[in-house]
Amino acid sequence: MSRSQRLLDLLQLLRRHRHPVGGAALAQALGISLRTLYRDIATLQAQGAHVDGAPGLGYVLREGFTLPPLMFSVDELEALVLGSRWVMERGDARLATAARDLLAKVGAVLPAPLKRELEDSALLAGPSAPLVAGEAALLPPLREAIRLERRLELDYRDAQGRCSTRTVWPFALGFFDRVQVLVAHCELRGEIRHFRTDRIAALRPREERYPRRRQALLKDWREREGVAQP
Repeated sequence: MSRSQRLLDLLQLLRRHRHPVGGAALAQALGISLRTLYRDIATLQAQGAHVDGAPGLGYVLREGFTLPPLMFSVDELEALVLGSRWVMERGDARLATAARDLLAKVGAVLPAPLKRELEDSALLAGPSAPLVAGEAALLPPLREAIRLERRLELDYRDAQGRCSTRTVWPFALGFFDRVQVLVAHCELRGEIRHFRTDRIAALRPREERYPRRRQALLKDWREREGVAQP
């Protein structure tokens, strides 16, 4: 379990109790040592969580604390809003809905001053070129194949309109202002290729996984293209 997840679990555990809970009980519930618990309590307090108590007395979370330990700054909120609005404009319907739901969930747990910053953000994403007919329907299965590391069969048209069938290992999907580009290892060419999604006439997901891990393919592509690690 990552430390950030452990801190979230500790917050959730404290929220369940209206009265102080002993450190030993908290440590046992989380499967950690008392020393680790005391460090985690100090971290939460430093990040703004109103945790009262001390060793031997127990701990309680004051009412009114609604954010997880990762407090948002105004800049972080603006980045979240702008990124979500960009996805609403340029993603397929499922991604656009997910971005809208994300903003709603974040807004629901923010304290009033930050919620106003979220709702009043003046950072806008400009309109995008409409997706080619049928292209929007391709994006969800492309994303799923990337997540599951599954092979895909593509019916693809090149820039000259010539059609071919390719079996590919999809590992990334790039979103640009006017086009989306699938990055995949092409079995026919034996190397990494880029496929514009508006030129994919049809796709057929395959059940079997491709033989390399997505992260390894992405690393190779970044090194080849000189793309910095995010």
